Amino acid sequence: MFFKNFQKTIITLLLLLCIIPVNVFAYSEYIMPGGENIGIKLNSKGILIVGVYKVGDEYPATEAGLKTGDVITAINGSEVETIEEMASKINTDESENVKISYERDGKTKEATLKLYKDSNDVYKTGLYVKDSTTGIGTLTFIDPNTKTFGALGHEIQSQETGEVLEIKDGKIFNSTVTGIKPSSDGVPGEKEAEYDATKTTGDVDENTTQGIFGTYTAELPNKDTYKVAEPEDIKTGNAKILTVLEGSTINEYDIKITEINKDDAKNKNFIFEITDEDLLNKTNGIIQGMSGSPIIQGDYIIGAVTHVVVDNPHKGYGIFITNMLEEAEN
Repeated sequence: MFFKNFQKTIITLLLLLCIIPVNVFAYSEYIMPGGENIGIKLNSKGILIVGVYKVGDEYPATEAGLKTGDVITAINGSEVETIEEMASKINTDESENVKISYERDGKTKEATLKLYKDSNDVYKTGLYVKDSTTGIGTLTFIDPNTKTFGALGHEIQSQETGEVLEIKDGKIFNSTVTGIKPSSDGVPGEKEAEYDATKTTGDVDENTTQGIFGTYTAELPNKDTYKVAEPEDIKTGNAKILTVLEGSTINEYDIKITEINKDDAKNKNFIFEITDEDLLNKTNGIIQGMSGSPIIQGDYIIGAVTHVVVDNPHKGYGIFITNMLEEAEN
């Protein structure tokens, strides 16, 4: 009897073990740190309304109930993804009124927009719109086995709504830094840079609170890999960031990690302070465009720069590298 009960217990335990969910991540144990300055172009899902203007004595967009932040998805029932498609559809239909399908707060709505022709027979909608956004940042990592890349360590937001920009796709490009505007208390500085949109280095698939992610399409750079740090591997104390301040040359700069937050924070997992005098002399702290700069501690890549402490730009926040790698797999 005891033996039979023992067998039942073993079977029950095995069944329990089988149904316990296990998180298995496919990213590599060793990855390649970035540090390169990159140009970024993201194509939005739909056409974003960024403003309205007056046509004659009227505001046709306002009268139709449209407003900044709405995303146009169709004209007269036909889907549109770009401004070019929207303009073509309006001009082809040659109607004084068009039916606009749009999204607001996650809901699909419709409006009837009255059009006005100017003296050159060009239709005026009263809408300012855009279908893409551009900027610069820093590449964080490349997984040499999967060619997955991650950058920024935080989302790219819509300037009009302050929300995460929903994207269709995007690209990253080679970029060179042409100048630096240093930070001051309360005013973060920035990198001045230019990029060559003909020299694509990657395809962007995701824009999330942990960064932008996609596939690296250029030849892999010739550089060493670092072991991926788990949160428990990260210690307070000395570390370094990799970033570009001039041209395309990546340099190392000393920082000190002062506090580690191991809760469920998305992209503010630890606080660090810049201790490198050369970096402080050039930037006076963290500046815009530095987001995504990888952070190295010993033999580990531990994370990336994400935010500046605005009232003290010598200090900044970092994200755990594991948070970025896990998000890259979603």
